[in-house]
Amino acid sequence: MTSTLDAPGIPTPEALPALRRRTNAVLIASQILGGLGVPIGIALAPVLATEVSGTEALSGLAPTASVAGTALLSLPLAALMTARGRRPGLVLAYLIGALGAGLVVLASAVSSFPLLLLGMAAFGAGSSANLQARFAAADLAEPDRRGRAISHVIWATTIGSVLGPNIAAPASRAFAGTAIPEKAGPFLFAAGIFAVAAVVVAVLLRPDPLLTARALAPQEDHSARSRSLKAAVAAVSASPMARLALVTVAVSHTVMVSIMVMTPVDLGHHGASLQLVGLVISGHIAGMYAFSPVMGWLSDRFGRLAVIGLAVGLLACAALLAGTAGASHGRTAAGLFVLGLGWSAGLVAGSALLTDSVAGPARAAVQGLSDLTMNTAAGIGGALAGLIVARASYGWLNLVGVCVLLPMGGLAIRGAVKT
Repeated sequence: MTSTLDAPGIPTPEALPALRRRTNAVLIASQILGGLGVPIGIALAPVLATEVSGTEALSGLAPTASVAGTALLSLPLAALMTARGRRPGLVLAYLIGALGAGLVVLASAVSSFPLLLLGMAAFGAGSSANLQARFAAADLAEPDRRGRAISHVIWATTIGSVLGPNIAAPASRAFAGTAIPEKAGPFLFAAGIFAVAAVVVAVLLRPDPLLTARALAPQEDHSARSRSLKAAVAAVSASPMARLALVTVAVSHTVMVSIMVMTPVDLGHHGASLQLVGLVISGHIAGMYAFSPVMGWLSDRFGRLAVIGLAVGLLACAALLAGTAGASHGRTAAGLFVLGLGWSAGLVAGSALLTDSVAGPARAAVQGLSDLTMNTAAGIGGALAGLIVARASYGWLNLVGVCVLLPMGGLAIRGAVKT
């Protein structure tokens, strides 16, 4: 028998708990690193886009390009993972993210807005890696603990994500007097961080959790046909709960991204400094990740549908707070924190419900389809967010976000009635 440290062996029942702990430890380490890199783009992309393009109306396109890159890479990465396991896909995603960060620095130096968008699109691969890691945690988890397994990996991002936006200012100052523009300097740090995360996963994520899960279920059909995009679409179409899960992660992510990407711009309108913007985004990211274990426990204890309902309520409350904040930076910060909590509830419960609702062979493809859907929707939302704020106001953007939540809430109520 192959050792549990060499994929794709079949671990004994006695060895499986230790393997789960080892896998989660490696995923947590990579999430901490990824969490340091990704928020730099979240905090600075809109500001950098305004500086390079010369117009605030295009400020939403840079974070939107990152979200679009995450979406476009979702299916190729999922295809790679279904064929060769989680490790190659995660490593490739982090390396593409590092390349993208380098392109952002170059684009800023030569004042090229198209190159900036290309760099941000590649930078989005870092988010792809962080998102896919939650499903890697679920590969070997017991069914009644999937919510917690997903949430623990999401929680690990808290450490890096809270620190990430706040290193933006000192990282910018580190390149003062050089050819690198002040606001682009932090992206060099992000490139190095992503490269280290790739090395951690490549060396330590052994055995591969997805390949091991397949080895533990030899009776299932693991042919290429059963793992195709067509099979993923068929699996979601056949399951009302899978459809609800897909809508939940897509809507939660879209509402969060659309409001979040324009908050730095709105804060700037009301005189907020770069450091204050960093603090507000840090609080938002703390809401996204720090309480995810609570959301995982609630999801396992009270059911996925209850937590999806909680997500709708939290996201609506966040939009109300942020949309009516005006010059009150404290109210905006509170709204962004609650926005993060709502996203966490929707992502954890939706991801767990999606994994519950489809058969093992199609799961990786369905998970890739889920990330494609959520990031495509969020990319469109981010692009429209800039236009809405430019032509109307930040308050109107939040009102539109509440309206987008209505279908998600309706499907959750319908699902609860039927169960």
